[in-house]
Amino acid sequence: MDPYVAALVATVTLAALLPASGTAETAARTASQLAIVLLFFLYGLRLSTKETLAGMRRIRLHTLILVSTYALFPILGLAVLWLAPDALTAQLGAGIIFLCVVPSTVQSSVALTSAARGDIAAAICAGTYSSVIGLAATPLLAAWLIGSEASLSADGALRIGAQLLAPFLAGQLLRPRLQALVNRHKRLLGPVDRGSILLVVYVAFSTGMNQGVWSSVTPSRLLGLLAVLAMLLVAALAWTHAAARIAGLDRPSRIAVVLCGSQKSLANGLPMASVLFGAKAALAVLPLMLYHQMQLTVCAALAARWSRSAPAGQPAEAVGSPSSVTAGG
Repeated sequence: MDPYVAALVATVTLAALLPASGTAETAARTASQLAIVLLFFLYGLRLSTKETLAGMRRIRLHTLILVSTYALFPILGLAVLWLAPDALTAQLGAGIIFLCVVPSTVQSSVALTSAARGDIAAAICAGTYSSVIGLAATPLLAAWLIGSEASLSADGALRIGAQLLAPFLAGQLLRPRLQALVNRHKRLLGPVDRGSILLVVYVAFSTGMNQGVWSSVTPSRLLGLLAVLAMLLVAALAWTHAAARIAGLDRPSRIAVVLCGSQKSLANGLPMASVLFGAKAALAVLPLMLYHQMQLTVCAALAARWSRSAPAGQPAEAVGSPSSVTAGG
């Protein structure tokens, strides 16, 4: 098991055995909110505005990935819930839809595309676009498709702006001044990312334990959830592969489309869920956490296969193994 995924499992276990309550829960929730602000500030610092704008020339490639992320996935999620309305609880169903409107990844998409000898520059730009668009698209789509489970009231919109959008924009504005500092301390910032996300997970699952929401997650419902997630991943992989071929993209570009268009970002999704769902976030993030591990396992196997079948002479770009960057994905 990937070390970061193991840390997530350990955090959920800790929340189940020792959930924060009373004053401790209030303190942990405040710390979690501050961690979300810090997380999105760091995202703003890291994303290169210049590279993002320069990558806009790949219109067909980026359009396919964005269509997969923000149109195909929501349609698939709604179709699954329509075809099997009794397979999951209402909250798990809301979690499926939330998973379907979360942005694509940045780091893990890049690592997987690199391992498969795909178009790395396209993967970087695609992940960046998806993350930036997701700051607005994910809350709006969640509020529209999920309804009362993820209500986007004036107060909710204000929280989104204060905790997600404002820190991100501040990071972008301060990037020219702080970029050198960030580059010097990249290794120190990784644990900050992971620690922030683990804190968000602990608070969400502690709240779920205190409210007794886990009584609804029976073994049969968990198996049903895993089956639904597997169907979503297979459908996304099949569609992106076929669409990239029909669009006439070359092999490296097709790889980028498949590996970026089928991914969902745990790093972006967890903080967004805590803002959108509040006390209901525990079950809402469960599908995303399970899908994240499933997508890494399947796509890493695909990347290894495509690397072995790459044309002779095509170089492999070494930017790190998929498991080394899952915190940012």
